[in-house]
Amino acid sequence: MKRCHIAYAASAVAALIGAGLGAAPAAAAHQTLVVRQGESIQQAVNRAQPGDTVLVLPGVYKESVTINTPQVTLRGLGGRTVIEPAVKTVAGKAPRTDTRATKSCAEGGNGICVIGTKKKNVEGVTVADLVVTGFARAGVFGMATDGMTVRGVQAVKNAVWGIAQERSVRGRIFGNYAQGNGDAGVFLANTITEEAGALDTRRTVVERNRLEDNRIGVTVRRLRNLAVAENHITGNCAGVFVVGDENKPKAGALEVAYNDVSRNNKSCPKTDRLPAIQGSGIVLTGAEKTVVDGNRVVGNTGTSPLSGGIVLFKSFVGVTNDDNRITDNSLAGNGPADLVDTETKGKGNTFRHNACRASKPSGLC
Repeated sequence: MKRCHIAYAASAVAALIGAGLGAAPAAAAHQTLVVRQGESIQQAVNRAQPGDTVLVLPGVYKESVTINTPQVTLRGLGGRTVIEPAVKTVAGKAPRTDTRATKSCAEGGNGICVIGTKKKNVEGVTVADLVVTGFARAGVFGMATDGMTVRGVQAVKNAVWGIAQERSVRGRIFGNYAQGNGDAGVFLANTITEEAGALDTRRTVVERNRLEDNRIGVTVRRLRNLAVAENHITGNCAGVFVVGDENKPKAGALEVAYNDVSRNNKSCPKTDRLPAIQGSGIVLTGAEKTVVDGNRVVGNTGTSPLSGGIVLFKSFVGVTNDDNRITDNSLAGNGPADLVDTETKGKGNTFRHNACRASKPSGLC
C-alpha cells in the first residue's frame, strides 16, 4: 500500500512539473447550459460547444430549434419539458414545408432540426427526454447526420412525422413514444426531394419505441443496412413499411425483428403514393434481402390491398420483392391472412418456421 501512495505522489509531481514546463493545457471542461421557461433554447444551443449539454427545465417553449454543432446534447426533463410551435397552425392553412437545409427549422414546419451540410454530416448530436408536439411537419428532423441519437422523446400530434431522418447514417432512435402523427411515427429515408438509390445507413437502429395511432408506425424508404427491432407498434393504419423503387441500389438488406405489431386497424385514406390502408402489420414493397424474424404480429385486419399480417406487395412502380426471408414469426388473427404474398414475378422469397394459420396463397404457414 505504501508503494502505491509513493507512485501516485510521484506521478502527480511529474504532472505539475510538466505543466510548468509548457505542456499543453487540458481540454476545457464540457458545460451544461440551463434554459428556464421564458428563455430561448435556440440562444443556448448557439452558445454550445462540442461536448456541451443544453438542459431545458420544465415549461412550455414556443419555438423551433436548429442544431448544427457536433456532439451537442439537447435534453429536457421528460414530459414536463414541452416544445411547440410559436404560432399555432390554422386548419387548412399549414405553412409551406420544406426540408432543405437552406430553410430554417420553423419555416420547414419542424420542431427540432439537426442539420449537416451536403459536404459534411453533423456528428454525435443527441436529443432526449422532452415533448415535441403540434408542428406542421416533424417533431424531430435530422438531415445529413452521423450518429444522431433520439431517446426518451414524446413526439405527439405532429402533422407529418414524429421523428424523421434523411440522408443520415449510424442513427439510434430508441425508447421514444410517437403518437397521433399524420404520417409515420418514425420515418427514415435516403431523400424525398430527388430520385436516388438506397442509402447504406451504416447500421442505424430503431428499437424499443412505442408507436401508436399514427398513419404508419415505422416507414423505411429507400435504405439499406439497418434494424427495426423490439418496438411496440399498435393502433396505426399500418405497422411497418419497407419501401423501395426502381433506383439502384435497391432498398433492403435490413432486419425487422422481435417487434410486437398488433391491431393496426385504423383506416387511413389513399394518398398520391399509396391506396387506402388499414390492417397492415409488416409490409415489404420493392425490397430485397430483408429479414423479417421473430416478430409477434396479431390482429391486423382490413380490406386494403396491403392488409394482412406480413405482406409482400409488388411496388406501385413495378419493382419486385426478391430474396427476402420471413422466418420464426408468430402470427394470429390477421386478415385477410397471416402471411400474404401478392408477388407474381418476385424470386427467392422464403417463408419458414412461422407459427400461423392462414396464408394467401395457401401453403406459406
